[in-house]
Amino acid sequence: MNKFFLFIILFATFISCAKKEELKESVIKEKSLDLQVLEAYQEGMKNLESGDVLYAAKKFNEAEILFPQSDWAPKSALMAAYSYYTQDYYNDAVAELMRFIKVYPNYKNIDYAYYMLGLCFYEQIVDEKKDLNSIQNSKKIFERIVKNYPNTEFAIDAEFKLDLIYDILAAKEMFIGRYYFDKNKWVAAINRFKFVTDNYQTTIYVEEALHRLVEIYYIIGLENEAKKYAVLLGYNYQSSEWYENSYSVFDKNYKKAKIKKEENKIIKKFKSLFNWDEKKRNPKKI
Repeated sequence: MNKFFLFIILFATFISCAKKEELKESVIKEKSLDLQVLEAYQEGMKNLESGDVLYAAKKFNEAEILFPQSDWAPKSALMAAYSYYTQDYYNDAVAELMRFIKVYPNYKNIDYAYYMLGLCFYEQIVDEKKDLNSIQNSKKIFERIVKNYPNTEFAIDAEFKLDLIYDILAAKEMFIGRYYFDKNKWVAAINRFKFVTDNYQTTIYVEEALHRLVEIYYIIGLENEAKKYAVLLGYNYQSSEWYENSYSVFDKNYKKAKIKKEENKIIKKFKSLFNWDEKKRNPKKI
């Protein structure tokens, strides 16, 4: 009986010692991993500062993989994306950010991840020419930021960039609408101009879009519709030169005003991508 009792005590002692040893080894291992993570992160920062962004991203990824449960993991993943972004490796940055958003949806700086993702698309707009994927993607991301993170500095800049994006998208619709107008394709032109008035009301193109609708409806004999849009134009933009032009549609003796449009550099760049001739309001022949 005593031997059995002693065996129980001894067994319990061994178990207790074993658990202490396991705990000790676990703490040592955790410290070792934490140290490795820190070293990898610091090496990533060092290479990022020196301009070797590809190796920096690799080290940040390594830091994340070494200890995925640590606080360093999301920081490292975000820094990997930032490394790619700094040297315009947009596709790699987008891939990292999409993964980050999926893996760390509740991270405290998730708004920054969305903002950087929006920038990755936004800064490719000038390279898109007739492919509008980047501008549509940036629009979607920035609208999400404004809606979900309204009280952040990212939302303020996102709103500013959205204004430019809406102008560019409205310019594209106006370009196509004018083309249909010149070809006497009235229904197609109406659809384009209405899309501008319905979806891009804050842009510089809404006044012209309303005027074009006045013109088209008057041409096809729907004077009541023409008057409706003329009234809308006059109510909202009474001092507009486009309203004066709409007035002249009904009164041929009314002196037309010359339209002078001031556009920002981004809009001008966008028009150049479409080879737009402002004087002829037609695409330039290539």
